[in-house]
Amino acid sequence: MNARSLATWGPGLVFFAAVLWATDAPFRAHLTQALSSNFIVFAEHGVDILFAVPILIWSWADLKKLSWREWVAVLVIAIGGSALASIAFTQSFHYVNPSVSILLQKVQPLLAIALAAAFLGERLRRNFWLWALVALFGAYLVTFPHLVPKLYDGESFNPNVYGALLALLAALLWGASTVLGKYALRAASFQTLTALRFIVAFVFLGFLNAVQHTYPAWGSVTPTDWLFIAIIALASGVFSLYLYYYGLQYTRASIATLCELGFPLAAVFVNAYFIPGAWPAGTYVGLYIGQWVGTALLLFALYMLTRVNSESAA
Repeated sequence: MNARSLATWGPGLVFFAAVLWATDAPFRAHLTQALSSNFIVFAEHGVDILFAVPILIWSWADLKKLSWREWVAVLVIAIGGSALASIAFTQSFHYVNPSVSILLQKVQPLLAIALAAAFLGERLRRNFWLWALVALFGAYLVTFPHLVPKLYDGESFNPNVYGALLALLAALLWGASTVLGKYALRAASFQTLTALRFIVAFVFLGFLNAVQHTYPAWGSVTPTDWLFIAIIALASGVFSLYLYYYGLQYTRASIATLCELGFPLAAVFVNAYFIPGAWPAGTYVGLYIGQWVGTALLLFALYMLTRVNSESAA
């Protein structure tokens, strides 16, 4: 494939990876009932490194290409984006409804676009801003189909402050990781970067659990818990992140962060139909017309952004 063809497919791969991130919400909501957020994320990474270590050994020569700046980027991505952001996001489930945590991820593009312009020197074309606004409006409609900032009919959008701050912290760390990931990919392959992200985060999380004494008693983790941890690690971990970094190689960071709106978009569908108790008793659990319109707007805007991305690569 030539550069323009890869630039056309790149945003779609980032979007699909982001959709996969939303599939873990039902399993994560179950795990938070009995296990600490620190241990859940540590256990996920324990499964991930089973795949990451062989890949890192295979691409060991790539490590020599990393300057100290790229190593700093890797550390921030692994500790901030993979470990701390995942902990903050998971912990927010203890204080607010999962839907609130997920919809707050829509602030991520604002930070990532600013960082991409300042840190990577990405020039944003006029067409970019048009479709970026359409994408953000579509994402807003998915969350608030009646244009009124309410999470449920009759319930004002007033999440617990602590839970909201944790969700926002996750959004900020993930937004920064998008830009730093794009920066690190200048020197390392997507396989190496993904493997390093998992391994460094696993080591950090191991120490964090030891210091905070958050390892559970061995017998308290049920077979169902282990199964759900494995599902999260594979679906929203290994597979989605390798797909994500492969697509990110050929996608401008400012466009990739908007493609990541596939995460809150898919999460609305997952929460509506697959999380028992995510909606108050007696409320409508399907999707409103406004949400379908927002979905269509978001998908069309992301399609147009793939064209902007391919034009930038031409």
